[in-house]
Amino acid sequence: MKKKILIISGGISKERVISLETGNQVAKELKKNKYNVLITEPDFKLFDVIKSFKPNIIFNALHGQFGEDGYIQTILETTGIPYTHSGVISSAIAMDKELSKKIFIKNKILTPKYITYSFDKSKLKLIKLIEKKLKFPVVIKPINEGSSVNVFICTKKNIFQNIKLLKSYNRVIIEKFIPGREIQAAIIGSKKLGAIELKPKRKFYDYQAKYNSKSKTKHIIPVDLSINHYNKIMNLALKAHRLIGCKGVTRSDFKFFNGNFYLLEINTQPGMTRLSLVPEIASYYGISFIKLIEFILKDASTNK
Repeated sequence: MKKKILIISGGISKERVISLETGNQVAKELKKNKYNVLITEPDFKLFDVIKSFKPNIIFNALHGQFGEDGYIQTILETTGIPYTHSGVISSAIAMDKELSKKIFIKNKILTPKYITYSFDKSKLKLIKLIEKKLKFPVVIKPINEGSSVNVFICTKKNIFQNIKLLKSYNRVIIEKFIPGREIQAAIIGSKKLGAIELKPKRKFYDYQAKYNSKSKTKHIIPVDLSINHYNKIMNLALKAHRLIGCKGVTRSDFKFFNGNFYLLEINTQPGMTRLSLVPEIASYYGISFIKLIEFILKDASTNK
């Protein structure tokens, strides 16, 4: 008899819509393969749903804050039921862009130089600090959002116009903009799944480029890299996955410039929508959507 799978999706983050689509796509595929599936929101009824449905495994399809930052993982640990993707600590570290960068730097993984900003400096002081430490253009982004939500490429002219939009976060990262190719590498368990290159029509692979089919981002697979460079990016992705202590599937986002790979961030819960990259990479390498989902389910656990 097939297992009972409870899918948690939706939530209150800025990525709610993407989470709902991920949950629906996964549920549809599991039902097609005769699994007993229920989708629920991570609300005050969650424990009652778990108690009545009695799932064998909980599939965490949440994205963004409260879904992949260690918050829901802490709650799920109390149930004693195996859940998918990374655990409490690894999720919290990966979601915190400053903390994960410090780990990358300490372990000799190239990542763009950065400073943090708490809206506590005058315009002139911030400009001087950026010119001294980073140079323009720079990228500004929240410390703990996913899917390139509220990420801006800034010049000296427009940085304050953009940074004002992030004031609700209290603290943001400002990092050196790295030009070059956008390449993303996926790890599944402890295995190197593959890589894909993105050529967005927009300035960079932002939220719209990721999830709006009209944005016409070009996906290139296989990636045109030498064997040495391909091995290098996959080894770096696996190294980051292990350093953070991730489980299940991760996707690491890189920029490739002047022969070097710069790790921008690692995503512990990549999307599983029609436009998502991990299912596309898996498909290219002969892994069907259901096989990908079943691997993630097989890797589910607690105490991680």
